[in-house]
Amino acid sequence: MKIYREPLQKMLALVNDYTAATTDLVIEQQVREIIDTVIAEGDAALRDYSEKFDGVQLTELKVSDDVLTEAYNSLAPALKEALEVAKRNIEAFHKRQIDQSFIDLDTPGIVRGQKVTPLKRVGIYVPGGTAAYPSTILMCALPAKIAGVKEVIMVTPPQKEGIAPIVLGAAKLASVDAVYQVGGAQAVGALAYGTESIPKVDKIVGPGNIYVATAKRQVFGQVSIDMIAGPSEIGILADETANPVHLAADLLSQAEHDKRARAILITDSEVLAHAVSDEVARQLEELPRKDIAKVAIEERSFIAIMDSVSDMFTLMNEVAPEHLEIQLNNASDYLSLVENAGSVFLGSYTAEPLGDYMGGPNHVLPTSGTARFSSPLGVYDFVKRTAFMQFSKERLAELAPHIATLARTEGLEGHARSIEIRFDKTKDNALVAGKGEDTEAVAYGH
Repeated sequence: MKIYREPLQKMLALVNDYTAATTDLVIEQQVREIIDTVIAEGDAALRDYSEKFDGVQLTELKVSDDVLTEAYNSLAPALKEALEVAKRNIEAFHKRQIDQSFIDLDTPGIVRGQKVTPLKRVGIYVPGGTAAYPSTILMCALPAKIAGVKEVIMVTPPQKEGIAPIVLGAAKLASVDAVYQVGGAQAVGALAYGTESIPKVDKIVGPGNIYVATAKRQVFGQVSIDMIAGPSEIGILADETANPVHLAADLLSQAEHDKRARAILITDSEVLAHAVSDEVARQLEELPRKDIAKVAIEERSFIAIMDSVSDMFTLMNEVAPEHLEIQLNNASDYLSLVENAGSVFLGSYTAEPLGDYMGGPNHVLPTSGTARFSSPLGVYDFVKRTAFMQFSKERLAELAPHIATLARTEGLEGHARSIEIRFDKTKDNALVAGKGEDTEAVAYGH
């Protein structure tokens, strides 16, 4: 791995070069055409694209409930147990995220509050291809179910030999309501706009390749999305107490995802930096996905040696990694210094893959520096919040002059008149409206 020993300001500039976002205009246009075709042709377009891109001729887009049940029952006992343990841990963590409606009755004559309502229908995208991701199904579907979403729909690319039983079995375990064998930008388009078979959803969540990410960006506004997921990332902060063999393995655990993945180690120990670099080279030769990880390590990853722990955190907060391991002595003491990270792993025995599968917190995380302003997927992503209020005539009267002043300052005379007309005694409806509001306020206990 490349090793840098540069002043903080130069390293900050280097990080920005590594994270600079680019837009592929060719892919943008291709995705736009795919979505437009799905809107115009519906299921026929989905079948055509499945044959063109996946090499699969489909007669049915939906996977039957019987197939889901059979897939789950076919799983080896050890695999079932692993999925069930993961489910319990994910549910235990996410149940603590449930939003509550509230009502404020502290001021006589004023009722105000917030109503939390689950989304009606959500679509989850599960990547296919060379790897199966049952963990992604659990991470997306379980928080939605906990939030109270009525219908969770899953899409995943069709496979020539059929969708892997582990994928379908995980969907069954997570109580996914419907599974469709459709992938790519066309699946995102179908979820956003609906077809004869696939109903349109309120939100689309889950990771995918650059075509899926581009499609999610393009349909945002028609539906909500969780985030635009980029390549996987890991950032590690470590000192001389850390084990270089463990650090190298953790860096490679993310580098093997994608040739564009990022693996970054920031340390104040030159000895550790060189030991980790050597160990990455050694372990890389033994990795089954060596060809992928090697490109990520050589082109997108680095080790930085900084002068102090403070500079280490300043630089890592600029990186804003998807996954952040803190392998410093007394790691938990440093949590308060973390400003930007998707998920934090404290201590030498909290390796990042724990979070991918079993830890409990979600593994759908902000990437490409977006942890500066984004959060992990959670129960809160599957609800909407509606504010409400009710004022008595007396309470409105107290605020009326201020409302009128601000409204006229903004040039909105109609706003001011809407308030003032309620206190114009020449209008027959004034007393009726006021009395009605007072009566309703009494019903709330005032």
